[in-house]
Amino acid sequence: MDVAALTRELVALPSVNPSLEGSGTGEGRIGAFVAGLLREWGFSVELMDVAPGRPNVIARLGVGSPVLLLNGHLDTVGVAGMTVDPFGGDSTGRRIVGRGSADMKSGLATILAVARSWAYAPGSGTLVVAFTCDEEHASLGMQALVRDGLEADAAVVTEPTGLAVMPAHKGFQWVEVTFRGRAAHGSRPEVGVDAIRHAGALLQEMDSLEVGLRNGEPHRLLGHGSFHAGIVSGGSTWSVYPERCVLTLERRTLPGEPDGVFLAEVEACLGRLRGRIPDIDATARLDLVRPASDVPPGHPLVRALSKALHQEGHEPRLEGMTAWVDAAYLNQAGIPAVCFGPGSIARAHAADEEVDADEIRTAARVLERFVRSFQGAAPDASLPPPSGR
Repeated sequence: MDVAALTRELVALPSVNPSLEGSGTGEGRIGAFVAGLLREWGFSVELMDVAPGRPNVIARLGVGSPVLLLNGHLDTVGVAGMTVDPFGGDSTGRRIVGRGSADMKSGLATILAVARSWAYAPGSGTLVVAFTCDEEHASLGMQALVRDGLEADAAVVTEPTGLAVMPAHKGFQWVEVTFRGRAAHGSRPEVGVDAIRHAGALLQEMDSLEVGLRNGEPHRLLGHGSFHAGIVSGGSTWSVYPERCVLTLERRTLPGEPDGVFLAEVEACLGRLRGRIPDIDATARLDLVRPASDVPPGHPLVRALSKALHQEGHEPRLEGMTAWVDAAYLNQAGIPAVCFGPGSIARAHAADEEVDADEIRTAARVLERFVRSFQGAAPDASLPPPSGR
């Protein structure tokens, strides 16, 4: 199987998340395609709609332990503003371009290449392939997979890591703060209360939080936590004191930080402000929480992937993932999960998204070597290949 050619086929199957772009057709078509391949190769396959026309694909081959999970997501972000054909799967030299080429249809193709090899020469234990929907928006697919009781001894998520092993990434927490002022004509300062200035006062007060985060103990791969302001919304016109302002804030969290840490930090800042600004009226609420993810560097999963890289002639690199990905839900469910795959996260979602074809082939070789090692199996050349491609 030419894994680069398969990547081009997958790119040519639009799977834009409809929650991100109204014209998006979702994961139905690509889900049916990959399910068909896995069935041809002898896997037991389930298509489970998480939302109408938006399936998870779960495939299994083998019996007993160990149980290894290979995971990727079927959806992509939107295509507005792209400078290349989003679904052409075109090649430019060694590059495959198009929406999802890096994030993460090359990762899906890598898993499928390994799955076909496993079908040709299965080892001990069970190989589970799980392709999920909606990762780019609300992770409905992965949440459903975990909620339904998926079990595995370990997992590899083939997000674009540039062939680095990434066992950790930050989580994030969103807090929305609503400030209530008092509307008045701009010439009446004795009456008006400026909600926008109160929001600005909070941002200034939070400078101390940023200093504290930078001076804290860094994570070995992820560095320090951080926060930023996302949206400031308020006011009606130039000459009126704004009676309302809404400030949205995001905090990137490190493994081990509790779900309510950012809300507590914001509330502490507001408490100090209330002591200095008597008329400040603000309410903070926690909007969304996504957990951080961390697998120790000495875990057998990390060591086995690193060894497979070395055996394929590549110096193993252990790095932190900059983006949040579904591996966090697997770790939270007790399934150690790391990220490893072809493509650069810097090219994900880009207007000219692309991936190196040779890197896809390398990723497939490394992942197959890892699977064989982790499952304690070697290929049996006497077995016939599976039917189909």
